[in-house]
Amino acid sequence: MDDADRDPVELGVELLAHLEHEELSVAEAMDRIETVTTNPGLQREILDTAAMRGVIDREEGLVRPRTRGTYVSFEGDVVVREGDFSCERCGASISTGHFVQFDGGELGPFGSTCIRKVLGRE
Repeated sequence: MDDADRDPVELGVELLAHLEHEELSVAEAMDRIETVTTNPGLQREILDTAAMRGVIDREEGLVRPRTRGTYVSFEGDVVVREGDFSCERCGASISTGHFVQFDGGELGPFGSTCIRKVLGRE
């Protein structure tokens, strides 16, 4: 599935469903959502859709995932590829790209540090 085929709203909702933290500020959640889209309208739609579907609770500036224990596994859900990439989070040129595999599509590439930040491991 290439970038044109992936639905950014579905991908963003899946990303929020797999958060490892009990809660994040809306700003921290937006930092994660920006890896899917930088379009402010789509970012808001992702948050609204996730809340409407019961994936997250959103109140008082905090986002709390309702599905616990559905974290992304580095061994099973992250594919590493060699190539000439730009990190989707920081824009750095990278030769090893980490891609997260979701039902709604693939998210990435990310460098080794940014993949950990996107997934909440740092």
